[in-house]
This record gives sequence, C-alpha cells and structure tokens, in this order.
Amino acid sequence: MSEPGALAKTTRINLLFDFYEPLLTDKQRTFLKYYFHDDYSLGEIAAEFEVSRQAVYEHIKRAETVLESCESKLGLLAKHELLQSWLTKLDQAVVSLPREHSAVPELEAVARGLRKALEQE
Repeated sequence: MSEPGALAKTTRINLLFDFYEPLLTDKQRTFLKYYFHDDYSLGEIAAEFEVSRQAVYEHIKRAETVLESCESKLGLLAKHELLQSWLTKLDQAVVSLPREHSAVPELEAVARGLRKALEQE
C-alpha cells in the first residue's frame, strides 16, 4: 500500500477492525490482519493460503465493506473519537487551571475515569 492516504486508510481499517472484528468471517479477519496489521502484499497472502490474489483481494474488499457498513450503522469509532476529543479538551482545561484550584483533583479523577472507560471499549 504505497499510494497517498494509504496510512490514513490503514489506520482507519485497523480502528474499525478493533471495534467490529467479531462480525467478520475467519478468512476476512485473517486476510485483513495479514494485509493491514502485518503489511503483507496480496501476492504474499495468496501464496501463504494457496489461493489466488483475486480471492484475497475480494475477501479484503468485502471485509472493508462490512466494517464501514457497521460503522455507518453503529458509529462506535465516531463515538470513540468524539470521547477522545473531549478527553483531550478536559486535559487541556485542567492544565490551564492553577494547581491550587479546588476543582483540579476532581477534574483529574474524571479524566482518569474516562481514560479507563475508553481503554475497556
């Protein structure tokens, strides 16, 4: 994957994969892992599984479609990114307060709780 935007696409697919992996078939899961996580080429995956490059390509494309479809219906990645954004804003607000401000410990505790909740998604 060397075209412009490939890194952004890889990052998005990997994030979607984290949320929706159980909804993929075993082959889709395996081929996506090899292609996007491990950076195998279509030819390398085809050789490893003794199938055609076209078969690998079709499984990957179908998996991408499933992931995007799930995201459009459920929006888990979008919600996660929104929560991350608000957490960043909260962190910035806490840093801008004087350390002796009475709200700082409580806001830091809220930020820790949000981080923990996001890690458990």
